[in-house]
Amino acid sequence: MKSVLPLASAVFLAAGALCAPPLAAQQKLSEADRAAIKAVISRQIEAFRRDDAAGAFALTSPGIQGTFGTPENFLRMVRDSYQAVYHPASVTFLEATLVNDEVVQKVRLSDSVGAVWLALYPMERQKDGVWKTNGCSLFPLESIST
Repeated sequence: MKSVLPLASAVFLAAGALCAPPLAAQQKLSEADRAAIKAVISRQIEAFRRDDAAGAFALTSPGIQGTFGTPENFLRMVRDSYQAVYHPASVTFLEATLVNDEVVQKVRLSDSVGAVWLALYPMERQKDGVWKTNGCSLFPLESIST
């Protein structure tokens, strides 16, 4: 799920998410919200593992759905460009951060060949209160200086 933001915006988002203090230091996100965000991402990853295009697509924001049009297009893009997200060997949730008033959940993934990745998931709360993924930026972890 490559971010549908322009490249400069994606780089800014990534840099901001990496440098920003954890969300708890900036604003309180309820434990229920934290759990809901993790559950949405976990359910989406499980849907990818099952090749459940409709299930994975249903967990994305309206903007992402509009960009890809169909669940099949979305799943094809993830399968072709996001192997670490599509079939991760391991998934570890890190802290959430706030970047430009947007909640970004950090997730550490490893892929089938042992490479380690950082996935940044911008999250969007819907009018009904439900959280949806609003893209994903994926970075090889060894390329990120800490």
